[in-house]
Amino acid sequence: MGLTRKHFTVVFLCLCFTVFLLLISVSSSSSPQGQMETAASSLEHDNGVHCSRERSRAAWKIIDEYLMPFVEKERYKISSRCRLHPENDLYRDQEQHKMHVDINEWRCGYCKKTFYEEKYLDKHFDNRHYDLLNVSHSRCLADVCGALHCDLVLDSAPHKTRCNPAAIGRNKHLCESLADSCFPVSEGPSALHLNEFFLRQFCDAHTCSGGRKPFSKGGKRETSTLHVVISVLVLMLLVLFYIFMYLYWRGIKRGSQGLKHISKSGQKKRS
Repeated sequence: MGLTRKHFTVVFLCLCFTVFLLLISVSSSSSPQGQMETAASSLEHDNGVHCSRERSRAAWKIIDEYLMPFVEKERYKISSRCRLHPENDLYRDQEQHKMHVDINEWRCGYCKKTFYEEKYLDKHFDNRHYDLLNVSHSRCLADVCGALHCDLVLDSAPHKTRCNPAAIGRNKHLCESLADSCFPVSEGPSALHLNEFFLRQFCDAHTCSGGRKPFSKGGKRETSTLHVVISVLVLMLLVLFYIFMYLYWRGIKRGSQGLKHISKSGQKKRS
């Protein structure tokens, strides 16, 4: 029984060490190497598109997480004339052709090439698949970032800065115009409700008083890959811990019973 407890102790310690190494590898989001493709493909391609992919992605993330769940709940169909419509995101098709296979593996949905990091896949899109962008008319989702508080998602907003009333006013005006164009109050109760929701969710936070926070109405909850991995590993550790404790106490119980048996046998021999 002692040998079994020893084996489980070794397994338990090995699993703890494995969890530690895995958490380190997950937390280090960058790889010193670049992509699996040749270095030549990392060169920027001058495609004449002046639209930030990063800020467009941040804007869509906010729309998808803090607006669309409420739009779907109202069963409201956003018009393509609305600047927040998916068709008005220049990079939407390319973003949908991203495949996050593993922690350090991204795959192009067009040509199946793989990359260590998302930023290298972005460069690949710029270099190899820029011709798939529909640049027939201005559709840069990054242009509405000021209204949607993209800096909070990008974590690039300075923590202590003096409020600029002019910039705040421009962003609030853009925000209110988005509410009116995407959810015209004349289209019925659902549009009216979403218009008011949009003003509370995004526009009211454009103030120097600091009274309201962006996204105050909440949004959908997403389960990250890291959260799932940690949850599964913690569950495995708990199972192994309880098995270990069960075997440990079972061994102690058997050991005490064995001592009692030896004691009784000694007493019988003396008598």
